[in-house]
Amino acid sequence: MGDGVHRGSFQRLLIAAGPVLVVSVAQLLGTSLWFSANSVAGSLAKAWGLDTAGMGWLTNAVQLGFICGTLAVSLHGYADRYRASRIFAVSAVAGALLNAGFALLSVGLVSALAFRFLVGVTLAGIYPLGMKLIVGWAPERAGFALSMLVGMLTLGTGLPHALHLFGADLPWQATILASSALALAGAVLVYGLGDGPHSVTTGRLGKPARALRGSIFSAFGIPKFRASALGYFGHMWELYTFWTMVPVFVISTHLGRYATLGGVSGVSFIVIGIGALGCFAGGYLSRFIGSARVAKYSLLLSGLCCLVFALTWHWLSGAETFALLIVWGITVISDSPHFSALSAAACPRELIGSALAIQNSIGFAITIASIALIAGLFDHIGLNVAWLLLPGPILGLLGFRKGGWTAGQPM
Repeated sequence: MGDGVHRGSFQRLLIAAGPVLVVSVAQLLGTSLWFSANSVAGSLAKAWGLDTAGMGWLTNAVQLGFICGTLAVSLHGYADRYRASRIFAVSAVAGALLNAGFALLSVGLVSALAFRFLVGVTLAGIYPLGMKLIVGWAPERAGFALSMLVGMLTLGTGLPHALHLFGADLPWQATILASSALALAGAVLVYGLGDGPHSVTTGRLGKPARALRGSIFSAFGIPKFRASALGYFGHMWELYTFWTMVPVFVISTHLGRYATLGGVSGVSFIVIGIGALGCFAGGYLSRFIGSARVAKYSLLLSGLCCLVFALTWHWLSGAETFALLIVWGITVISDSPHFSALSAAACPRELIGSALAIQNSIGFAITIASIALIAGLFDHIGLNVAWLLLPGPILGLLGFRKGGWTAGQPM
């Protein structure tokens, strides 16, 4: 009885603070697991003799795990059959433990890849389920609310770089363990909050797996869902590879010499973390011009930044390069929540969790190819790899423009 009373009081406190804010903060904490290894790339390179391609595979291990996890979540209907808050909390706890295993038990690249893969599997219960939680609490303003969520995910992606900056004199394992502690805090927040009043949960006796799989893939037959998914896929070719390569870009353009910004870790955190402002600004704008326009213009601007960087990196000054990377960091992520909001609005409510999970799964499969290609070629062609990011925005815009979305849909 006493535990129930205390939990009820905690839930009321969290609801009073704002469910969208609580889920967004939990997403920030939980997704700090994602790029925790990249934040200590220099230390791992020295300890294990890793090159750029090796670090790329550490990121790809997480992406591959995430793909396997989201496939399981979507094809078996877990996201729509069980309470999203429980899946999120259990996944965050498991991810924190596996991330700690990476820090304490890895002895080289092979064992590290195994732990990072399993961390990726657990992230499948954090990122798409966080989106479902947001829609369950605030369906009438999904674009704005998801912008908050993805903004926090962006900060979570950059957070390990900040942790490493402030713990520069500590062993690299300390940064990884700090990310695990943050993920545990995120689990507590979401478990205490619970699911929103608009969440749809079918329970253990939902559709048979075969029928459910057919329903999920039928979402791609809906023109608007297909268009937003194609825009999302083009965006994903660029996004995670850009985030993976930011420290390499910083080193290669000598921006790490900006000691007042914290060197490589400090500049990397700024370039990645500034994307949160892009998400927040895009969410605000979506209330006036709609998610469709925000998604389209963000993808266009991001592609232009990529083109300008590819054309001019060899002669830009340090200040000009930093300014360009800042704009790129803002626009490379600001479209993401709106593609998800548009997809959620286009498919039946009872399939939102699974449809978003399968969209995530395909999108992250695309990132594996992009990261492997660009990280693998960097040691051969240097910063000219930026040209290989450009097809993502171009093809995404071509796929999205035929979907029938109009300005003002949805808020």
